[in-house]
Amino acid sequence: MTSSTISRPRPDESIAYYHHYIDQVAGEDITAQLSAQLREVERLFEPMTDRAALGRYAEGKWSIKEVIGHLIDAERIFGYRLLRIARGDETPLAGFDENAYVPEGHFDERPLTMLLAEFRTVRQSTSALIEGLPAQAWERRGIANGQAISTRALAYIMVGHVTHHLSVLRERYGLR
Repeated sequence: MTSSTISRPRPDESIAYYHHYIDQVAGEDITAQLSAQLREVERLFEPMTDRAALGRYAEGKWSIKEVIGHLIDAERIFGYRLLRIARGDETPLAGFDENAYVPEGHFDERPLTMLLAEFRTVRQSTSALIEGLPAQAWERRGIANGQAISTRALAYIMVGHVTHHLSVLRERYGLR
C-alpha cells in the first residue's frame, strides 16, 4: 500500500488544460484532502433546501444541483481512468462531454439529500481506491481523451476539480 502522500505530478503528466486543477491542490496528502473536501461539501449544502439548490447564477448556467451532479459524474469518470491506468491497462480511454451528461442526469428532479449521499459514496470509493494503490501505480501513464495522463495527475485533478467548482459556487452562486 501507498502512503497518503503522493508527490505533485510533473507538468508532462497531463495536458496543460488540467494544470489549473492540479495547481489548486495544496500539499501532497491527497487522502486527507479527499476527506476534507467531503466534509466541506456536506457543510456547504447542509442548510440548503431543495428549492434553493435549483438556483442558477445566470440564464443557461447549471443549477446548484446540476453542479453537484457534474461533480459526481466527473469523479466517477476520473476515478475509472485512474483505476484503469493504475492497473496497467493500456487501452485508450474515451473522453466525455460534461455539457451533454448534465441534462441526461436529470439532477434537478432528485432530492438534494440524495445527490449529497451519492457524492459521499463516490468520494469514499475514490478514497478507498487511492489508499490501496501500490507505489508503482502512481508512475503509470495512459491515454484518456486522446491525451497522455498519469495516475498521480488524475488524483490531483480530482481534488482540484472539486476545489474549482466549490470556488465557483461561492463566487458566482453566493454560497457560504
